[in-house]
Amino acid sequence: MSMTTRIEQPPLLVERRFFTFATPPGGMMLDCGVSLGPITLAFETLGELNADRSNAILILHAFSGDSHVAGRLSEDDERPGWWDNMVGPGKPVDTNRYFVICSNILGGCSGSTGPSSIKPKTGKPYGLSFPMVTIKDMVRAQKHLIDHLGITKLLSLIGGSVGGMQVLRWCVDYPEVVGSAIPLATTSRHSAQAIAFNEVARQAIMADPAWNNGDYYDGPGPAHGLAVARMVGHVTYLSDEAMRDKFGRRLHRDTLSFDFTGDFEVESYLHHQGQKFINRFDANSLLYITKAADYFDLERGGGNLLINEALAGVPFLVVSFTSDWLYPTYQSRDIVSALKKNGSDVSFCEIEAQWGHDAFLLPNKRLDGLISGFLDRVYHEHCL
Repeated sequence: MSMTTRIEQPPLLVERRFFTFATPPGGMMLDCGVSLGPITLAFETLGELNADRSNAILILHAFSGDSHVAGRLSEDDERPGWWDNMVGPGKPVDTNRYFVICSNILGGCSGSTGPSSIKPKTGKPYGLSFPMVTIKDMVRAQKHLIDHLGITKLLSLIGGSVGGMQVLRWCVDYPEVVGSAIPLATTSRHSAQAIAFNEVARQAIMADPAWNNGDYYDGPGPAHGLAVARMVGHVTYLSDEAMRDKFGRRLHRDTLSFDFTGDFEVESYLHHQGQKFINRFDANSLLYITKAADYFDLERGGGNLLINEALAGVPFLVVSFTSDWLYPTYQSRDIVSALKKNGSDVSFCEIEAQWGHDAFLLPNKRLDGLISGFLDRVYHEHCL
């Protein structure tokens, strides 16, 4: 009987790059009326751009994500990118076939210009002098990057949650660039419930004395407030079923403590997530990005910006998840309803999943098959 030796594949290595534009005296005009510049976007690419530049896919990250969508930044990098189960050679977003781009959003804190960046006029971090940004501003900045890369038409745009908002904003503002779109677990307008949770998170940060009205970069910063904000967020990302299965009422010690140090596994989990977050994210960025999400509304004024004849020929794959109570399925159905008024080619699927809003980030054979099949179809229509 012969033994088959499994050959360990070397890690897929990627490089974080930086693109700077809107250098003064020029600037990029923001929705708030302020001209911002210079602007730097951190981005990463995977795969090869084909000769006619028709195989590019832009992936838009969610609120706390970054440009590191897949692969590893070095051979000793312990953690792959945030969607490594979805993006890479032979995976649903197959980098043997597609040229994948992912950039950190404007207002972020992972290499792109945001409140923690140095303000040229002062030589100090912007803090709250950083102008308010919107989802539209984020997309406007991404369009500069796509132009810089020499791409006139994207094969597809993919994004979940706040990333899905960016996908929809791209469709509204630059329909001529959109070959197809995959908005996942998202909405066309932030609900009162979503705004309420974001406001609680912001207040947790601003109530921390170390926040210092956003000017904390020379000090410890609002670590406690940021950790609590993340804890609030994680409650919304999970579902009742997921928390019941994962934690139940299990204690993380043998007996009740009869104090406020925390007895339950779910408490320990939330504290752990909060502490992890303060080591990688900027509190001011959380304020700005959550506000941008709250401002997002494609139905303001009684119409719907997705009802646009320019989108009639754009294929869409819209996906929701049964246990997502942050962006429930009815919000995805509203997106589908608006797009169908254009005569758009819309596929919709509600996936049975117990993991809540975060389900789009987790391995799921049904989601893998949907995305792989959809991309295969548009690739054969546009690239062959």
